[in-house]
Amino acid sequence: MWEVSSIFISIALLIFFAYRGFSVLILAPAIALFTVLINFGEPVLANYTQIFMVKVGEFATAYFPLFLLSAIFGKLMESSGSARSIANYVSDKIGEENAILAVVLSCSVLTYGGVSLFVVAFAVYPIAVELFRKSRTPKRLIPGAIGLGSFTFTMVSLPGTPAIQNAIPSQYFGTNTFAAPGIGIICSVIMFVFGMLWLKYQLRKAHATNEGYGAHTDNIMEVEDENLPNFWIAIAPIVMVILLNYICVAYIFPNIDTSYLSQKKYGAVALKTVASNWAIIVALFASIVLLLVMHLKKLNIIKCLNMGALDSLAPIFNTGSVVGYGAVINSLTGFAIIRDHVLAMSSGNPLISSSFVTGILSGITGSASGAMSISLEILGAKYLEMANAAGINPEMLHRIVSMASASLNMMPHNGALITLLAICGLTHRDSYKDLFVVGLIVPTFTLIFAIVLHTMFGCF
Repeated sequence: MWEVSSIFISIALLIFFAYRGFSVLILAPAIALFTVLINFGEPVLANYTQIFMVKVGEFATAYFPLFLLSAIFGKLMESSGSARSIANYVSDKIGEENAILAVVLSCSVLTYGGVSLFVVAFAVYPIAVELFRKSRTPKRLIPGAIGLGSFTFTMVSLPGTPAIQNAIPSQYFGTNTFAAPGIGIICSVIMFVFGMLWLKYQLRKAHATNEGYGAHTDNIMEVEDENLPNFWIAIAPIVMVILLNYICVAYIFPNIDTSYLSQKKYGAVALKTVASNWAIIVALFASIVLLLVMHLKKLNIIKCLNMGALDSLAPIFNTGSVVGYGAVINSLTGFAIIRDHVLAMSSGNPLISSSFVTGILSGITGSASGAMSISLEILGAKYLEMANAAGINPEMLHRIVSMASASLNMMPHNGALITLLAICGLTHRDSYKDLFVVGLIVPTFTLIFAIVLHTMFGCF
């Protein structure tokens, strides 16, 4: 059926041109409108102004404060010398040859501490640049290292991770974020080990050809070593982000009167809808103030704030364009046919069925949380009923669905991937191969292993 074929042609074109260096700002709307055009009868301009641009605007409205504050925070960490101080300390402790491991662990700690994936990318990037330069590790491996630490095991399998991809299943299965801790820990170890093996393999190949860091314009402010802050001073703002984020969500916001949120002018939303966004805004703002106070004499404040603000624009509009592209594709008849066909494959083993449906939808939509919401909203109750009938603990179902959302998620049109590449100043051609392996191949293999392990031994 042509309506279905046109969507796969669209995704193929997006991948093809992204690999050839075309900006997503141009690529996403152009291919979205081309797809509308070849779906004869669909209004092109209405899809552009009423769907594509509306979704870009909604994304920018929702996340601009997060991107802005994250970029300023990253710029201040960099220009104050805090990023280099942390990089030097880590290099001294674990060795320059372990720069990739240092970045993966840094991202893991921040993500597991509840810091948004976007914030982690902005905060860790300047540290990664210093570590990779010092160890002559190719810059093209930075997205893979950040992706492994942020978009894989700490997002979907490590018990208790606060990522939304680990929280959504709780609403449908009556579980919590610590569901199936045994299988979650085993799978986290597998993702970490195999991801690291791939990145170290790529590093050995690069060293064999004397590739080095590469000639890149990093847009990083240089700071002399003698002006670097103490490591504990340098790490304090990052610690504040984690702690204040947690305190706001767990203690402050639940204990203040937010009844005004029910008013129409505030969107008539529940506190839980905005709490995580509020918390990270407060945490980032406070950490920025702390950085300014601690390094007031050495910082060119106006320059740092302006550069941080400018640095936030490309990532948010690149990602917003991909969100707009996804919205246009989702509105087409072909996507409804694909979605309904995939969702109809819900018989048999609930672990296999739920993982297949969620995985396929995540690959098409380029959104782990979006795919999970679609599949569970329609079939969550059925999956739970099937699991109970088969004697499968709902916790295992929770963990499998969560992991499935990250299986085919890391397609070239994934919004987080686009943001990460924009922050690093790299292209799909530079770094997608590593993100594909650590963010798609390894999680998919791990998901299959988890299902087999549970089926054979009943582990959860």
